[in-house]
Amino acid sequence: MSLLIAGIGVSREIAIGQAHILHRGELEVLEYAIPAPLIEDEISRFRNALEVARRQLREIRGRIPPQTRADIAAFIDTHLLMLEDLTLTMAPEQLIRSKQCNAEWALKAQRDMLVQVFEEMDDAYLRTRKDDIDHVVTRIQRILLNQADTPGEIDDSRLHGSIVFADDLTPADTVLMQHQGVAGFVTEYGGPLSHTAIIARSLSIPAVVGVHNVRNYIRDGELVIVDGQRGVVYAGADDSIIEYYRQRQDQQAHRRTELSQLISQPAVTLDGRPISLQANIELTDDVDAVLQMNAEGVGLYRTEFLFMNRDDPPDEAEQLAEFIQVIERLNGLPLTIRTLDLGADKEVDGSSPGARPSTNPALGLRAVRLCLKDPSLFKPQLRAILRASACGPVRMMIPMLSTIQEILQILQLIRETKQQLELEGLKYDPNLPVGGMIEVPAAALSAEMFARHLDFLSIGTNDLIQYTLAIDRLDDEVNYLYDPLHPAVLRLISMVIEAGRKANIAVAMCGEMAGDICYTRLLLGLGLTEFSMQPASLLEVKRVVKNSDWKKLEQTVQDVLSCEEPARMRSVLLSLCDTAD
Repeated sequence: MSLLIAGIGVSREIAIGQAHILHRGELEVLEYAIPAPLIEDEISRFRNALEVARRQLREIRGRIPPQTRADIAAFIDTHLLMLEDLTLTMAPEQLIRSKQCNAEWALKAQRDMLVQVFEEMDDAYLRTRKDDIDHVVTRIQRILLNQADTPGEIDDSRLHGSIVFADDLTPADTVLMQHQGVAGFVTEYGGPLSHTAIIARSLSIPAVVGVHNVRNYIRDGELVIVDGQRGVVYAGADDSIIEYYRQRQDQQAHRRTELSQLISQPAVTLDGRPISLQANIELTDDVDAVLQMNAEGVGLYRTEFLFMNRDDPPDEAEQLAEFIQVIERLNGLPLTIRTLDLGADKEVDGSSPGARPSTNPALGLRAVRLCLKDPSLFKPQLRAILRASACGPVRMMIPMLSTIQEILQILQLIRETKQQLELEGLKYDPNLPVGGMIEVPAAALSAEMFARHLDFLSIGTNDLIQYTLAIDRLDDEVNYLYDPLHPAVLRLISMVIEAGRKANIAVAMCGEMAGDICYTRLLLGLGLTEFSMQPASLLEVKRVVKNSDWKKLEQTVQDVLSCEEPARMRSVLLSLCDTAD
């Protein structure tokens, strides 16, 4: 009898293999008192655990083959940097001294505080970065508790060709398992924006995450199928199901060969409509993937990572150096820099210590609101972006705009910053385009007014959908309501695109929806001509673009939007999705 278990598919690949169950067990961390004469010994034990953790990660980093994409190795580098962060090194030592407690407990207390800060962030991508804290802290805790290394870091020939089932996997686990020949993996926790999911997509590893208690239903060694596209796991499949999936694997292999031939080809629809396909990046090393996929530029460069895992915000010089490095590596391709998009929890980054916690950070002081409230944080970034614009094609994008007043304040700050740079004799592009992210329903409804003051608009669908439908897409209890095809969401997107058309300014989309081929034809029909996505999705989207008739899609989608029957509307839109697959 076949068993079908549903989760969240985070890659489009398929795997067939024997289950390899990992049971790590929960770490039991107890608090106990340390006698005053032994406090320094306890601190030494903690420092030794940190050093062992660093050594382990350096060894893992060294075992990653040179040809591995730079953005994959960067995940390990991020964990190494966290092991140098004072919030994870000095803070536990202070707790050991002040509370005279054991190192494990002090580290747990600090971990709980940091995770709470990240959980209050509204940005879905940044909120999942709490997983990095968990992964690093767990590594240190296992060392302190004299527990064995995690299974993913042990060379084990049994993993070759198997499908790993685990509670969760660290970036180190995922990378090493891939090089050990793992066919795929299934985790009980995680979401589409976790590092594990991102790596799975980048490395084309078949994976399904968020399958709660899956290890209770799977036997070690039994044949299982992982469908990363549909987000399902099969156990006990009969011969017909296995044969069906083997055929799909063959089709995928053929598709990958075809996709590689698209790298040098332009993204143009069947009826000659050129479409701009750009990439989202977080780190400088991500530029390598942008160039490999022959993207037309960077449509979203997140700057938050420059501010995270440190005590003090980066100054103008540091940000400028980082921006110039990205510009130089892009070699003439345009770069869209999004200004700081963090929340009222800035204490983790040292920019506003002692800030009062927000009752509801999702609706509180974050992104542009924080920047306007604290110009001392914002102005160095404005100066850095403007100065970087003298080195290559740069655009500035402001996140979470909701009122015209915010736009006017931002534009005034930019004018003042330009005047200061001129007085100092520093170069910048006087025609630097300034755009806004449309991710709040109020901004979408006001898009025509926004378009009169801005040079371009970019739709951030991740937040726009969440705000419109009043749900948290990472909350297991309500994420079933996350629906990009909801009529309200589609009409808001359509309004923004139409506002851009009337004002004759560019409108892009940089949310996850832009990189999902289920929605490519729908977005084309809505009139979207600029897509920005994770580099790994670019060729798939290009394939759909090149096999689409824009004029026909435009008519079909406009007819659907005017339809008042939700069932018929969804049926037509899903047919576009099926055609795109």
